[in-house]
Amino acid sequence: MGQSALQIGEVANRSGVSVDTVRYYERRRLLSPAARSSGGFRIFSQETVQRIKFIKHAQEMGFSLDEIREIVSDSNGIDECQRVHHLLNSKLSDLDERMKKMREFRRLLQKNLAACEQEIIDHGNEAHCPVIVNIESGDKATGRNKSYEQQ
Repeated sequence: MGQSALQIGEVANRSGVSVDTVRYYERRRLLSPAARSSGGFRIFSQETVQRIKFIKHAQEMGFSLDEIREIVSDSNGIDECQRVHHLLNSKLSDLDERMKKMREFRRLLQKNLAACEQEIIDHGNEAHCPVIVNIESGDKATGRNKSYEQQ
């Protein structure tokens, strides 16, 4: 076995993943099928380690394995750039939408918190949590208190 030929355990160790993960990536066609030694062992190149590190980094950035497979497909040039451009554009749109929803949810939480604080100031030990009161009697689907949500 040459110096650049690695068995699956060494690939997993150098990549920071399990042997099962290497096998899984191979089954999902994220890695090229490994060559086999005369004894039937999978033999990988050093590039496989770099590919796995790329896959893990792309996952950390929010890409699914299907999207990563698209990114690492064998096409080059303009097709590759357009495909990656489309994926990145789609991810940015998704992220923008999630951030918008999170900002809306944050505003709702702030309003609910302010209502709780005001109830405690106004009624002390006799306070009744306005959020719970509203959920019990108001908009049960969202738990929103229309009276202080419009403030």
